[in-house]
Order: sequence, then C-alpha cells, then structure tokens
Amino acid sequence: MNRPLFVSLDGPKGTGKTTLLEAITKVLRAGNNKVIRLCERNNDPNRGETMALVNQLARNPCRELELGVCERLADSRSWISQHVLPKQPPGSIILIDRWYPSDAAFRRTVPFAEILRLNIERNVRVPDLHVGVVTDPEVSWARAAARSRGLGSTVMFNLGEQVASTEAFERAVAEQGWVLCRNEGTVEEATMQVVSQIYRVLGCQ
Repeated sequence: MNRPLFVSLDGPKGTGKTTLLEAITKVLRAGNNKVIRLCERNNDPNRGETMALVNQLARNPCRELELGVCERLADSRSWISQHVLPKQPPGSIILIDRWYPSDAAFRRTVPFAEILRLNIERNVRVPDLHVGVVTDPEVSWARAAARSRGLGSTVMFNLGEQVASTEAFERAVAEQGWVLCRNEGTVEEATMQVVSQIYRVLGCQ
C-alpha cells in the first residue's frame, strides 16, 4: 500500500470514540503499522471564525446560521483534504476523530444529505473506511455529562436531542454503507471489530 489509508470514526458525544481511537492506535502500532492521528480542529486554519459562528448559532438558532456553519466546516475539510492529508507518509494509516458526519450534523434543520452534498461539491476526501460509533443514547448522554469538562457542546442540550441525534446518525450509517460499531461491550471487542475492518480494506487494496 502506497497511498495512506484514511479512516474516520464518527458518532454522538459520549460513545467512546477517543478511547476507542487510542486502543485502535495501540493495536495497529503493535502490528508494525505506521499510524497518524489527526484532529480536524487542530488542522483547521479558520477554526476561530467558524466557532464564532457556532456560538452565534447557539444563541440564535436558525437555518441560515446553521447552513453557514455547515458550509464553513465543509470548507475546512476541503482545506485539510488538499493541504494536510496528501502530506502524510505513504503506507500510513490516518485515523481521525470526526469527519463530516459529526453529531452536530444531526441536530437541527439542515438534513445530512445536504451536508454531504456540501462536502462532495468541495472535493472533501471520502474516507476509505468510515466507522459510526454508537451506544444507547441514555448511556452516551450520561457518559458525556459525567466527564470532567462536562458535555462541552454548543449544540446538544438535553437527552431528547441526544436520542434524535443518535437515531439520525444510525440512519445515515445504514444509508451510506459505513461500518456500524456498537461500543456497548468491552473496548477490546470494539477495537478488534474496527481493526479487522481496517485490515480488510488494506487487503482489498
């Protein structure tokens, strides 16, 4: 494999994506794979302006502002696709925590199909493997709320929204043919499910 393999893990808050990514990284590196961990917010040159718009949306929810946020996020992913992903070492496995279908994409009025179109129009790179990580929304909501930094969300405010987000996310996973990982057992079980999918894709290449 010469071209880096691009793998995204997405899902609502509290589903254990970060913990799962750390475990996946450890297993892959133990197998002598070169693993690159990327974070969208750390590679977005316009993050400050985007978050200012997100904060406006939180104070004054409306479709126009939400669409503006989605467009800015798609622009940032386009920039990362052009300027960050191509610079990664050949033969590496790139793992990213969230790509275009974050929980924010399922919160209000802009349907995911429209968000996906915005990304496609901007030539945002499609992951070679897209993993949707989900748990029962009551479990993920409780996990997120119990973290030391709190929920840390400007878009999700109650359990009802978490339930709606999770249901919409699972529909998108099914419609797009992504891999669904139910992270409700042990971390080891979820880790091996994703790692086996990564090796499967590598084998196809």
